[in-house]
Amino acid sequence: MKKRILSGMRPTGKLHIGHFVGALENWVSLQEHYQNFHLVADYHVLTTSLDTSMMLKNTLDMLKDWIAAGIDPAKSPLFRQSRIKEHTELYLIFSMLISKERLERNPALKEQIRDLNIATTVYGHLGYPVLQAADILLYRADAVPVGEDQSSHIEITREIARKFNSTYAVVFPEPETKLTRFSRLPGLDGKAKMSKSLGNTVYLSDEPEAIWQAVRMAVTDPQKIRRNDPGRPDICTIFTYHNVFNTDEVPQIRRDCESGVLGCVDCKKNCAARISAFFAPHRERRAALTDTMILEILEDGENRARREAAETMERVRTAMKIG
Repeated sequence: MKKRILSGMRPTGKLHIGHFVGALENWVSLQEHYQNFHLVADYHVLTTSLDTSMMLKNTLDMLKDWIAAGIDPAKSPLFRQSRIKEHTELYLIFSMLISKERLERNPALKEQIRDLNIATTVYGHLGYPVLQAADILLYRADAVPVGEDQSSHIEITREIARKFNSTYAVVFPEPETKLTRFSRLPGLDGKAKMSKSLGNTVYLSDEPEAIWQAVRMAVTDPQKIRRNDPGRPDICTIFTYHNVFNTDEVPQIRRDCESGVLGCVDCKKNCAARISAFFAPHRERRAALTDTMILEILEDGENRARREAAETMERVRTAMKIG
């Protein structure tokens, strides 16, 4: 029997190339070797925003990108967290198994508070990793594919699984973290990971002209001002993109950048063209998906997810002798 994976994202709308490199590409390859469950983490949106007016549209837009990237709903159920009531039930139980002090030490939480300039942390935001643990363990996942910025959350999940198993009975596996090769893609500003909240993105569904307009503004080596100036590709955002989307030309680009033969504008034009070509099939597949199709896929996935969630909670209640 295949091992299980749980992976998901908050529904924030259309996805960018950082999502592809940090998650989607890996999810697609893993579905051939694991039994995957893919979660739309809509309750998690509430940790940083109470505005739910765009939740459905953002969910549909995100799932179009998932499927266009190669996620197969027939193999991997796609479902909304809010439609499976067992997520919140297990979250409540898990919240009794971890201290406030442990959650406050979570480095991913500190980073998010800093990046989003959050002045006051709400209870739900502090408990974000506990809900995430419920998301993962509800489907008894053996592994979770994440970027390095989420690895601390998975360790909290493992701790909660150990605590439950030792307190009551062994119900949950301790899921392993499966880091992606390129766990973070720098944003166009070169200062942080690509992020919608930071406005430094290239979207998977962007047309070629939009990709060029985004890439042309990207930060490069500040010491390479003129074409003939020697560059330092290893600190250049555009060179990082070439390493992902234009691997064949990387050695020549390095030589030409370091010698000064290659100017930044020409390098950016080449990069934009390569990104556009790389995602051309994605744009075509995405355009063929309708909202009605996505809703039907969700209905099927949520029915399948409910069956698994109900089975897990039956095991939990039996272990706790409350069922």
